[in-house]
Amino acid sequence: MNTSPLDKPRHSLMWRIYIAVWLAYAVFLAVADQLDNVADGRFDAGRFALTIVSLLPSALLLALAWPLTGWLEGRAWRLPRILAIHTAAALAFAIVAQGPFWTIFKAGKPLSWYIWPLLYHAMTYLLAAGIFHLIRAGDRAHRQALAMKEAQNLVIAAELSALRNKLNPHFLFNTLHSIIALTQRNPAAAETALFHFSDMLRYVLDTERNGSDRVTLDAELDFVRDYLELEQLRLGARLCVEWDLDEDAGDHPLPALSLQPLVENSIKHAFNPHSRPGVLRIGTRRDADGVLTMTVRDSGPGADPAAIAASPGLGLRTIERRLQLDYGSRAALRVESAAGTGFCVSVTIPAIREELAA
Repeated sequence: MNTSPLDKPRHSLMWRIYIAVWLAYAVFLAVADQLDNVADGRFDAGRFALTIVSLLPSALLLALAWPLTGWLEGRAWRLPRILAIHTAAALAFAIVAQGPFWTIFKAGKPLSWYIWPLLYHAMTYLLAAGIFHLIRAGDRAHRQALAMKEAQNLVIAAELSALRNKLNPHFLFNTLHSIIALTQRNPAAAETALFHFSDMLRYVLDTERNGSDRVTLDAELDFVRDYLELEQLRLGARLCVEWDLDEDAGDHPLPALSLQPLVENSIKHAFNPHSRPGVLRIGTRRDADGVLTMTVRDSGPGADPAAIAASPGLGLRTIERRLQLDYGSRAALRVESAAGTGFCVSVTIPAIREELAA
């Protein structure tokens, strides 16, 4: 059975404990064997050493239960078959382990004197085999947890990549078209717009190049401001943005592109289809427990809950999925809307991610 490199330090500790336990056990038996001699004022050092040495075969034989448990685990046999093999191995271990005592310390004892040590050694084997199986089960659970964590990270990366792929063509077409039109009327404003556009592209590319999607709230807000500045070129006076920000929450970590898609959703549904002006409100709050809440509310036409649930849009679904994978139940995305009442999305994010046990 293959062993993960991460399991090797754990197994090294296991064998150190195994050796320490056997040494302590051997010393205990050697001392117990000398109690009568010590009571008479005598101590047989040779017998003491011989008792310890005689336990060495048992320690080595019992260590073979470790590869045996690995072999059985690899076969994925049913429990009755595994128990039968261990029962036979326990009997063989008991006979071989007790053999040195019968050879070295010959004594004409009744049959029961031989039976009880056999049972004792058999129970010792079964206990050790059970512990070895538990350790392997722990290793297997550890590897499964790591694999699940890696799979979740891959899902997050894939969904973030899909979100980037959705955003980039949209920005390239609409923003460049607006900047080109602006160069004739107001070259200075066109230059400012190009700076905003380049900052946005740099933000997206940096999160992809760094291999991590974790950013601060301040960085995400800067990205949103650049986005809104560019959307303002198209929408003009139709777009009125109101900010209600918690200045102390700027260092809060969060997944990149977790606020901007909420804003884009409002722009798409509340402003693009209509010629009338509207208000977009963006708020952030961090409570005493370190939980960040981001809220995006618009004054658009809103939508029925059934229409929201059936929407094929990628942005909100991707954010909700990433929050589930990153934070579990500690994060949430909530939508409040009804026809004619506007659209409100709130996202709550804890201070740190909920990591899988390693």
